[in-house]
Amino acid sequence: MTYLVDDLGEPVPLSGPASRVVSLVPSLTEAVEVSAPGRLAGATDYCTHPSTLDVPRVGGSKYPKLDRVLELAPDLVLANSEENRQDDVERLRANGIPVWVMAASATVPAALGSLRRILTQAYELEEPDWLVSAEEAWREVRPVRFHAVVPVWRKPWIVLGRDTFAGDVLRRLGVANVYAGSEERYPRPDVEELRAHLAADADLLVLPDEPYLFTEEDGPDHFPDARYVLVSGRHLTWYGPSLVEAHAALTEALAGL
Repeated sequence: MTYLVDDLGEPVPLSGPASRVVSLVPSLTEAVEVSAPGRLAGATDYCTHPSTLDVPRVGGSKYPKLDRVLELAPDLVLANSEENRQDDVERLRANGIPVWVMAASATVPAALGSLRRILTQAYELEEPDWLVSAEEAWREVRPVRFHAVVPVWRKPWIVLGRDTFAGDVLRRLGVANVYAGSEERYPRPDVEELRAHLAADADLLVLPDEPYLFTEEDGPDHFPDARYVLVSGRHLTWYGPSLVEAHAALTEALAGL
């Protein structure tokens, strides 16, 4: 038995390379299936990539069907400290299922470092090419071109605040988040406060299509005088192989401004 340690310092006892894995995190699902195809035994309903993925589904990330996870008898469950509930993690461990919890990474390098540990330690893989390419693509931090408000939800309005992966993605592309100094990672300002920022110290509204599906109407309807850009939420918030294409796609979207 090998005792690994996850991002939170908790032991992950494995008898060998992980071969029956249930992933409760969409971006982790994509990373492990691309890197070690065929070793996933289950995934959430929101694990949409790779598009060819055909495994049993176990409900959502926040509220997975734990009985279904236990029925699949995985040798490892992958979770995230921000997306998954601690109670669910503890119940799985109490039933003898090793769980690797990835920390909610505040930067692109931190996320890629966590992925490297999962793939090389729990899966015992060689470092995948996509991970090396992603590190190369995201190493540079460009000079600031825009100061942005970045909503991720509405009703209520929720925006990116301090120490978020998506905020670091944008900063590396030259977009500074005006809420980066907030005490909260996901502040909930009212719409009038957002309008005040866009009238004073922000010159861009970044609207992703997930987790909330923002559309072209959301910018002009709520912020009629603001310059805005629509981006892929997957490119903005997913860590994994999508980071390779995300750099070019987000750069192109911002270049259009």
